[in-house]
Amino acid sequence: MHKVYHHVHNIAGNVINIRAEGVRYRELAEVTSRNGSSLAQVIRLKDDEVSLQVFAGSRGVATDAQVRFLGHAMQVPFSEALLGRIFTGAANPRDNGPVLTDNLIDIGGPSVNPAKRIIPTNMVRTGIPMIDVFNTLVESQKLPIFARAGEPYNALLARIALQAEVDVIVLGGMGLKHDDYLYFRDTLEESGALSRTCMFVHTASDPIVECLLVPDISLAVAEQFALEGKRVLVLLTDMTSFADAMKEIAITMEQIPSNRGYPGDLYSQLASRYEKAVDFEGSGSITILAATTMPGDDVTHPVPDNTGYITEGQFYLRNGRIEPFGSLSRLKQQVNGDTRADHRSIMNTLIQLYAGYRETLEKQSMGFRMSDWDDKLLKYGDRFEKEMMDLSVNIPLEQALDLGWTILADCFEPMETGIQSNLVENFWPKTEVGDQKSEVGGDAPATEDDAPEPELETAEA
Repeated sequence: MHKVYHHVHNIAGNVINIRAEGVRYRELAEVTSRNGSSLAQVIRLKDDEVSLQVFAGSRGVATDAQVRFLGHAMQVPFSEALLGRIFTGAANPRDNGPVLTDNLIDIGGPSVNPAKRIIPTNMVRTGIPMIDVFNTLVESQKLPIFARAGEPYNALLARIALQAEVDVIVLGGMGLKHDDYLYFRDTLEESGALSRTCMFVHTASDPIVECLLVPDISLAVAEQFALEGKRVLVLLTDMTSFADAMKEIAITMEQIPSNRGYPGDLYSQLASRYEKAVDFEGSGSITILAATTMPGDDVTHPVPDNTGYITEGQFYLRNGRIEPFGSLSRLKQQVNGDTRADHRSIMNTLIQLYAGYRETLEKQSMGFRMSDWDDKLLKYGDRFEKEMMDLSVNIPLEQALDLGWTILADCFEPMETGIQSNLVENFWPKTEVGDQKSEVGGDAPATEDDAPEPELETAEA
């Protein structure tokens, strides 16, 4: 029988304080007031003073409210029945489906022991050339997508959810606008991808405490699927909203603020979530992609700045495209040597020439005269942006590599690219029959068959 406390001695925002004994950190409690009941979670312990965060908010909670501790931390049901379902940030059904109560698992557990981790060796194909070719996503990797507000990062995550070659998608939304929530739901449902997806969504109108639960619930469910041998991709958006929720709670609890008002343990809080990415030996894996908005497009903002020290690279989303300069997948070398023989060479060459295109644009804007080489770079850069960088491009890796060769062949001669001759011989697009160019460009060598026929002598009339 759990003891019931009848006196709340302080209420600040969504946080209430009582005096209690035998309570554990992150333990759940049920708060009953005249307006009904709501769950709350222990967020601070100081001697016998206990601070609880009320999930539904403290509006209507009076000092005579009843508080009953449940003796366990936040739990979420786990089964295959989660797939195809949509839940709130507190794991309650948002899709009007049945409530799941079987096989409850704790959330917010420790990360996997580093000694139990294995080196990742498998690629996660997304069908997006700027990821598959240039910054390959690897199983068990943790990568943020840095973008300013207004960039289509949610559309990018939805594309990845549709096309990623994984077994299960777990989508965690934090502070989503209702339109964004409907976009995810409708896009996944219309494409048939909802059947392999589990969604935990906190909207901007939901209680702020639920925003803090979304990553922990999403990752706890993902971990259970991975232990069953599934390849799981966790998509989180937006981690800046998660950090802002922590900031709001910290201010309510009168914690000493750190940089720009964020709590001093911001790094630890982010790291404890990202470190859940893992490849279990003999079992499944968890891969994390998390959208992180940068207020004012400032990468030194505390959230993206701390994130960069935790993750294994990052994607920069600018002007509706994944920016090749600055974007990095630190684990891509683990897999791109096993995809196709030309992968690394074509990747490096395409980016090197695109850098030349950017320099040529600067010269052009300053009024410099364009050389023949500059004209080639301008032609190449325009095609590269339209045919490979555009996020609407949806092609498998092998086709993207072939497209890269095609663009090079249309803009340059083989010797201008600097690619190894053996790769040029194997992958440079062959010329059509009847074209007087050789396979590697230039005029074809003359043969006896090419010699002009002698003119026939005719008798004079």
